[in-house]
Amino acid sequence: MLRAKNKTGLVFFPAFDWAISPTHPEREERLLYTQDQVFEEGLFDIDGIKEYKPDLVTIKDIQRVHFCVPDVWSVTTESHFISAGGAKTIGMAVLEKQVDKGFALVRPPGHHAMRVVHGARGFCNINIEAVMIEYLREAYPINRVAIVDTDCHHGDGTQDIYWHDPDTLFISIHQDGRTLYPGSGFTDELGGPTAVGKTINIPLPPHTSDEGFLFATEHMILPILKEFKPDIIINSAGQDNHYTDPITQMNFSAQGYATLTRLLKPDIAVLEGGYSIEGALPYVNVGIVLAMAGLDYSGVIEPDYRPERIRQSPEISRWIEDTGKIVLAGWRQRDRIQEELQASREFIERSRDIYYDTDNISETQKETIRVCRDCSGVFKIDSSSSRGLHILAVHIPRKACGKCIEHGHHWFDTADAGGFNKIFMQDRTEDKFLERKTHDAGR
Repeated sequence: MLRAKNKTGLVFFPAFDWAISPTHPEREERLLYTQDQVFEEGLFDIDGIKEYKPDLVTIKDIQRVHFCVPDVWSVTTESHFISAGGAKTIGMAVLEKQVDKGFALVRPPGHHAMRVVHGARGFCNINIEAVMIEYLREAYPINRVAIVDTDCHHGDGTQDIYWHDPDTLFISIHQDGRTLYPGSGFTDELGGPTAVGKTINIPLPPHTSDEGFLFATEHMILPILKEFKPDIIINSAGQDNHYTDPITQMNFSAQGYATLTRLLKPDIAVLEGGYSIEGALPYVNVGIVLAMAGLDYSGVIEPDYRPERIRQSPEISRWIEDTGKIVLAGWRQRDRIQEELQASREFIERSRDIYYDTDNISETQKETIRVCRDCSGVFKIDSSSSRGLHILAVHIPRKACGKCIEHGHHWFDTADAGGFNKIFMQDRTEDKFLERKTHDAGR
C-alpha cells in the first residue's frame, strides 16, 4: 500500500448554500470537481492521507481578527463560519501533531478581507487564514508565523491585518497590480512603522510561467523565510495563476504549483481563488496534496498542457530578476528604513479609501498608530462607509507594553459616544473584544 511520507490532513467544504450568483465564478463547483478527482485518483486509499470534517469558528474567533460593522452576523453567513472552521480544524490537527501537514479545501475564500469589515470585497467577507492563525496563537505555543500567498491577486486583506505585526511575515506573489484587481501589492509596500520588512510583495508580469514562479520562490521567498525562522508556514493557496484561468493572465501549471509546494514546505495550506473549474483546479489541488504528502506528482498533468505554448519570454525573465533585486534590497534594509520612518515620532497616521467591489461599498479610514520602541504599538481606526456607518476601532496588540495598553483604553473610554455608531476594542493581551454603548446602540 502506498504510504505518505508526511501524514496529511484534508478538509473539504464546497459551501453548497453560498454563492454570489448562480453563474459567478466563485461557486461550489470549484471544489466538487476537485473532490471527484481526489476520490478518482484514490488519494484517500493512501496510508497517511486523512479527511477531516470542518468545525465552525465562533464569533470570538472572528472578533479576535475583525471589526465587523455593525456586527459579525451582518457581514457573514453560516458558510463563512464553516469555511474558517475548516481552516481552524486543519490547523488544530497539525499543531496537535495528528498530521504533519494539512490542506483546507474550503470556500468562501478570505484573503481580501481586511481588519475592518463593512461587507464583501474580492468575494471575501472574513479572512479565514487570519482567523485560523490568531486562534492557533491563543491555543498553542506558536509566535512567529509566515504566510505565503500564492493567489494571482494581491492578498491585500491579509497584508492589512498584519501590516503592524513584526511576528508575522506576509509574502504575496501575484500578477502585477497595474494589470489586475485589487491594484496593490508593489515592492515598496513593506509594512507599518513598527514592522517594516515583514510585508513582502513580489509582483509578476502577465504571462509569467513555471520558470518565473519557481525562480521567485527559490531566489526571493526561500532566502527570506530562512532568515525569518517562522514557527509555522501557511500557504494561502490561490490557484488562479493557472494558464486556463478565465479572469487572470498567468501561465502557471499543475506541475509548477506542485513543485512550488515541495519547495515551500508549508505546514498548512488554505485554498483561496482559482476559477478554471474543470481545466485547472482538480489537477492543481491533486498536485498540491501529493507534494504536501511527499509523494510523486510527476503524473499530474492537464490534458491540454503544452509547455512550449505557455513558456514566458526572455523579457519577462529579466523583469522578474530585476524585481528580485528590489525585493531583497528592501528586506536587507528593513531595519534602517524602520529607524528612518520612526525618527522620534510618537504617532503616525495614514488615510485610505477602500472599495468593496462585491457589495459596492466605499469606506474611508484614518488610522493612528503609537510608534512604540517596546512593542508593535497600539492603533486606532476611524472608519466610515457609504452605508452611513461610522465606527472607532482600537487594537491593542498581543504583546503590548503597559503604556500602549493604557493608551488603548484611554482612546476607547474617551471616544465621543455621540460621534460614532459603534466603538470597538480588541485587547489581545487579555483576548477580549469590547464594545462601548453609543447613542446608536440599537442599530
